[in-house]
Amino acid sequence: MVTAQSAAYEILPSPDLWYNDVDGIRVGVNLKGQVPGTFEDGPHRLDAGFWVGLWFPKLPVSYYLSYTEPINRWSDFGSEASIGILSSIRTGYHNHGIAFNKRWQQGFDERRYRELRIYNSYEKRFDVDYTPFQSLWSDQDKLFTHFSAELRDDNRLGWYRFNLNTSFQYLDDSFNVTTLAAIQSVEFNRFWALHLRGYSGFATSGSTPEYLHSRSMRPANQWGGNGVTRAKGTIPQSWLELGNMHIAGGANLRGYTSSDVDSFILKCNQPGSNSETCLNENGSQLLFHSIISLNAELDYWNPIAVMFNKIPYASEFLKFRSYLFFDTGRSLEFIENEPSGSFSNAGAGFSLSLNIPDYRGKDRGFVFRYEIPFWLSEPKDNDSFKVRHLFGFGAVISF
Repeated sequence: MVTAQSAAYEILPSPDLWYNDVDGIRVGVNLKGQVPGTFEDGPHRLDAGFWVGLWFPKLPVSYYLSYTEPINRWSDFGSEASIGILSSIRTGYHNHGIAFNKRWQQGFDERRYRELRIYNSYEKRFDVDYTPFQSLWSDQDKLFTHFSAELRDDNRLGWYRFNLNTSFQYLDDSFNVTTLAAIQSVEFNRFWALHLRGYSGFATSGSTPEYLHSRSMRPANQWGGNGVTRAKGTIPQSWLELGNMHIAGGANLRGYTSSDVDSFILKCNQPGSNSETCLNENGSQLLFHSIISLNAELDYWNPIAVMFNKIPYASEFLKFRSYLFFDTGRSLEFIENEPSGSFSNAGAGFSLSLNIPDYRGKDRGFVFRYEIPFWLSEPKDNDSFKVRHLFGFGAVISF
């Protein structure tokens, strides 16, 4: 690796190659900047990237830049306070802002922590061609204040995690979006475990469609956090439109992915469509201003997991799971005319994950899933029991 280094600072470049349907092959460079020997945990931290799309779209050059500076007075080992500056123009989206972060770590165990973040930003979707489903996005200018809090620890049952996120948008039609998620793992032994997740999401009237909820997947505004889902075409669009590709998050009633995607295509990709006119085949609203759900996964013994656990060193990072799952949820009818009724599904699944946590203990890797939702309470084809195939990226429950 080439290193540009002085006595006080070093820049570590690495090549980057990716693909989407607008940029085509996107080539560029990632840059890590740090004080030598601090291993991404010191002052003056830089994380940046610059790319060129070889299909040369309207805006072929894109970039991402994040700079973090610790606040020494409020920091201790593992419990850093910092100021961060972010600027990004990529995949048709503006995101520019400044953040304050504070973390409290329990002793030397980076898996146990509390974390607070406040982020003020300007954001705008300026090119919907990058989005897999254009109806799920607005082109409004937005000025946000985002608050987030996370707690991770363990108790006598196992690991647990709590996340709270709330965002206030001030320009034009102001709105507020709040989500809460709580996860508890109950570990019986090395191969048997029960994982429970409760989730609720609220968006006031006037919220733009990218912040509203579908039953099955995370809201559209959260797709940009992962390179696989950031832009149209990295996952082939034909695969998404078949309804067999699931993006974990949100209410996560995974068995309803196909019917939700059908609604995006059939009703939403029309000129002038918005969240109030996106209807599914039954005439109820596709996107929810309020939703609450419960997700449960029961891990069970399987010989492949045993084999993975015997691999020296790699078993610390590579994991294979087999599990049964159950999801249920409903709208809270937070605004007038929001659909009523509840939705549930059950099935079986398998996942393969590679996770190498960063210096803060945060997950860093990938998860591939194959799931079979064999029962739906409200199927679109009136066949509750049926073999359905679902492939997924990311895990809604992970530690």
